[in-house]
Amino acid sequence: MSEGTAPRTTPAWRADVIRDFAASEMFERTFQEGMDLVEETAAYLDGTGRKDAKALDRNASLTYATESMRLTTRLMQLASWLLLHRAVKEGEMSLAQANREKVKVKLTAAEPGGADAVARLPERLQDLIARSMALQVQVKRLDVTIHAPAQSPAVIGNPLVPQLNRLKAAFERN
Repeated sequence: MSEGTAPRTTPAWRADVIRDFAASEMFERTFQEGMDLVEETAAYLDGTGRKDAKALDRNASLTYATESMRLTTRLMQLASWLLLHRAVKEGEMSLAQANREKVKVKLTAAEPGGADAVARLPERLQDLIARSMALQVQVKRLDVTIHAPAQSPAVIGNPLVPQLNRLKAAFERN
């Protein structure tokens, strides 16, 4: 850091970081992956997934219903996060507005059930669940990186103060 340059921890800097991230190729790939996964899941659940669900026994059918609901909820939360950050990028929303809305997004929503239950589901649904979980991990990591509280510089006192205090104490004893 050069002389006279303050640490970049202001809210304006945070907005720039989020805008820069939202404009990045990484965000575009993540955004597209998320939106494609939402569409693919909706198409599956409304189409082939209905047929797959009818072919299951009663217990597996209940698991299918539960896991498809969890999957849909998870994807809607991830899509909300992605859309909020795209809105900041596009200037449709201020960072302050996005942060107020972001608290409504639950990135840990709808964790899947046990592996043994998921293993009884159709392979396509298992794949969608696994991909949604991978996307959730990626978005959670991005969220922590982007929205980590700005680090305040450590307060370093004058290193001479303890020595001056000892000198002062020595003179006061005399």
